[in-house]
Amino acid sequence: MVAVAILAAGRGTRMKSDLPKVLHSLGGRSLVERVLNSCSLLDLERQIVIIGYRGEQIKQALNHRNRVEFVEQTEQLGTGHAVQQVMPLLQGYEGDLLVLNGDAPLLRPETLQQLVETHQIHQNAATILTANLPNPQGYGRVFCNGDNLVSHIIEDRDCTMAQKQNRRVNAGIYCFNWQKLAAALPQLSTNNDQQEYYLTEVVDYLSPVMAFDAEDYSEINGINDRRQLSAAYDVLQARIKDDWMKAGVTMIDSDSITIDESVQLEPDVILEPQTHLRGKTTVATGSRIGPGSLIENSQIGANVTVLYSVVSDSEVAANNRIGPYSHLRDGVKLGESCRVGNFVEIKKTTVGSNANVAHLSYLGDAILGDRVNVGAGTITANYDGKKKHLTKIGKDTKTGSNSVLVAPVTLGENVTVAAGTVVTKDVEDNALVIARSRQKEIPDWHTED
Repeated sequence: MVAVAILAAGRGTRMKSDLPKVLHSLGGRSLVERVLNSCSLLDLERQIVIIGYRGEQIKQALNHRNRVEFVEQTEQLGTGHAVQQVMPLLQGYEGDLLVLNGDAPLLRPETLQQLVETHQIHQNAATILTANLPNPQGYGRVFCNGDNLVSHIIEDRDCTMAQKQNRRVNAGIYCFNWQKLAAALPQLSTNNDQQEYYLTEVVDYLSPVMAFDAEDYSEINGINDRRQLSAAYDVLQARIKDDWMKAGVTMIDSDSITIDESVQLEPDVILEPQTHLRGKTTVATGSRIGPGSLIENSQIGANVTVLYSVVSDSEVAANNRIGPYSHLRDGVKLGESCRVGNFVEIKKTTVGSNANVAHLSYLGDAILGDRVNVGAGTITANYDGKKKHLTKIGKDTKTGSNSVLVAPVTLGENVTVAAGTVVTKDVEDNALVIARSRQKEIPDWHTED
């Protein structure tokens, strides 16, 4: 049995924020949720988050995770003191306890799985996640024998020059035999510069204690300020993009591209520079996104091009061409083989297949049939000042340039709307509709003084 306790009580003053540090976002998820997700390969008996500063806000942020329990650390008196708070909750528990930091979001699930397996195979009292850093300055050093059994841990400021040459550092992540840890926790003292209860002190009371090295030292990186948050995002993005390129996605200038973990891509997708994919987005094979495009919570079909455009909360079927400078939002459903061109905005609209909205148009709260051609400058006037109204356009209908369709209004099939027309009434099938003033010419308008 394995339980996890996540230390999430601190404010994180170096973040310069009223938001609890563990709720800051990294790649679309909070730090603490990322830490919880790093346990995905473990069959957890209990999930406990130790809260303090603005604890109710953390509870609310994790409300969608039904199995999470919370315990409050009213005073932040060190890591040992934090773990002492879970003792009433785990009374009688006989499994292992994994202790994680709520501000260490880069741990891979495989690393924690290997840590727990190592702990259980060797029947350790404690197993410490360690890493060998190129520059270990500021980290406590972990000293081991040839079997990786820990002899002692020394804080950086207390190390001799010779001891500082040791690059193995304590990641602050542990797996404990809970019964042995519970016996050791009451023995912790505050005999240190900070006068806090340090969890590392339990090493003095437990045996055997083993070190387990993370293969990738970047996994142990904690977040204390905005610079470290940015650096963690770079690490996360490098992982995500490497995985997708191995899976057959082409990225041109990958450093300028960002992709959320929740995005799904198929082989032979091409991502151009300055492309950003967010949320629950999917992109099917053969599609080319960018340069300069943002796709958010949208489904992009096969062989679609999206150039210098924004697509959010929408569905785009196969073989569409979008952009440059198009904006699809709020539930657009675009049929196959459409063209949405320069400076077109479409909102909450369903568009049939083989439709053409080439430039300078706005379609909002509308339903368009197949093969509709929307002329330049056509708009749906969908808002009367109080409510939004629906516009329906039948298949094979064509609107002339600078047409205004005043909703609610329905245009039948194979209708032609003359240029400059303001349509305020329904139009029957196969009709030509003209609603504009007759041209009037006044001669000699300009006369010489």
